[in-house]
Amino acid sequence: MNRVSEIRYVGYGVEDFDAERKFYTEQWGLEEIASQENMAWFKTQGHDEHHVVRLRKTETNHIDVIALAADSRADVEALHQKVIDAGCKIIHEPSDLDAPGGGYGFRFFTADGLPLEISSDVKRLDKRPLERWEGVPVKISHIVLHSPDHQTLIKFFTDVLGFRISDWLGDFMCFLRCNSAHHRFAILPGPPCLNHVAYDMLSVDDMMRGMRRLKEHGNETRWGPGRHTAGNNTFSYFTTPNGFAVEYTAELEEVDFENHVAKVHEPSPTIMDQWGIGVGGPQTMPQPKTDPCLFKSGEV
Repeated sequence: MNRVSEIRYVGYGVEDFDAERKFYTEQWGLEEIASQENMAWFKTQGHDEHHVVRLRKTETNHIDVIALAADSRADVEALHQKVIDAGCKIIHEPSDLDAPGGGYGFRFFTADGLPLEISSDVKRLDKRPLERWEGVPVKISHIVLHSPDHQTLIKFFTDVLGFRISDWLGDFMCFLRCNSAHHRFAILPGPPCLNHVAYDMLSVDDMMRGMRRLKEHGNETRWGPGRHTAGNNTFSYFTTPNGFAVEYTAELEEVDFENHVAKVHEPSPTIMDQWGIGVGGPQTMPQPKTDPCLFKSGEV
């Protein structure tokens, strides 16, 4: 179908590697499945995606790569050509990937300089049915990015990568889908950087149980619990030891990929959070700063 079909993982460069590694296993609820010197890979227990987080010890905190899935090698090849035609800088051509999970894919920089990977044929790992109240993530739900030219980045995601617009918040935040989930990406104005990565929880109860585990480790909620309007998903936001924003979410709306009609939600407190009972707000989240490693590719 020559389009991106899912999110695979986010690779972070982190200054305090040990603290971030400990956070994802002891607090966030992931499993470490591979490691080598100054690198580690982590998966969720409730999904067969090979890994959802990759950490690499670096001199500055930044995004190494955001990896997306295509359904076949032919789709990878077709998307590679579309990315070239769009004028993006290619990091490496489609090839067999020499990393845990393998696969076939390529990497490139967006016009803003953030590194993306598109791959197929990555090895799947075992998963297990999660039970209510375990409070651990099922999989990555969505990613939110900032862009100094958000309209152009939105057009790139739709025209080149095959996403479709699900909803708008005013004229500044666009929610984009690549499958039946209401959104897998959202894009906001701002300096080129990651805003946050969200993880699906089995239920609202699991989101709350996960929040309790984080609180017991001294990691207080930055914003939430609440329920957004676009996507109708619940939310609770936290920060990792290296300052990256992460979210637990549940009950994200399912839509018809082909026929869903986009709406425009006028910004207001009850649109941002229908419950309005949680702590914090957007002002208590980490404020966007230009990623310090734009147009610099990670080692793996």
